[in-house]
Amino acid sequence: MELIQKYFNDFTPEQTQQLASLKDLYTEWNEKINVISRKDIDNFYLHHVLHSLTIATKFDLKPGMEILDLGCGGGFPGVPLAIFFPDVQFHLVDSINKKLKVVNEIAAAANINNITTQHSRVEDIKNRQFDTVVSRAVAPLGDLWHWSRKLIRRTSKAEKAVPNGLICLKGGDLTQEIFESNCKPHVWEINKIFEEPYFDEKFMLYQPLK
Repeated sequence: MELIQKYFNDFTPEQTQQLASLKDLYTEWNEKINVISRKDIDNFYLHHVLHSLTIATKFDLKPGMEILDLGCGGGFPGVPLAIFFPDVQFHLVDSINKKLKVVNEIAAAANINNITTQHSRVEDIKNRQFDTVVSRAVAPLGDLWHWSRKLIRRTSKAEKAVPNGLICLKGGDLTQEIFESNCKPHVWEINKIFEEPYFDEKFMLYQPLK
């Protein structure tokens, strides 16, 4: 938690407690259903929580917005973002149901009330739209954008919201991937946001809905 408080210092007591509880909850559940590698558990707040909160440094998600976490896995970036933005609704989707069981149990135990989950492939989500889609290291940018754009509403229901679009966290050399995607995303180097060596060659991409 000290690492999180190094970069964020305006949490309420409830948010602080929720964030502090995550490590023990994930450690306990990970012994039953493996969703995080041992190395990542040992560096839980750096590899998962702080990485997820990169999005909060550039995007002020507004109350009433609806966010889809595409391929959420064990709940990242959706769970930390749901704590950070308690008045925003987060819908976490994954094709592996046991991972969603972990998300649901941790959300309940940590009293995170703005999370819903859906066991589905993103291609099968019908008749629903969101203000923004977030994702972490799930698929190439071109695929993410192909799946996401039909699920993004053109205008947000929230006042003064950022333009609707896709926000994703990725690593490595993205030059070819971006070229092949036919997207023109905004790109941030995460190691210029958080001065931790872990974030070298890690990026945040934002593709607004045109």
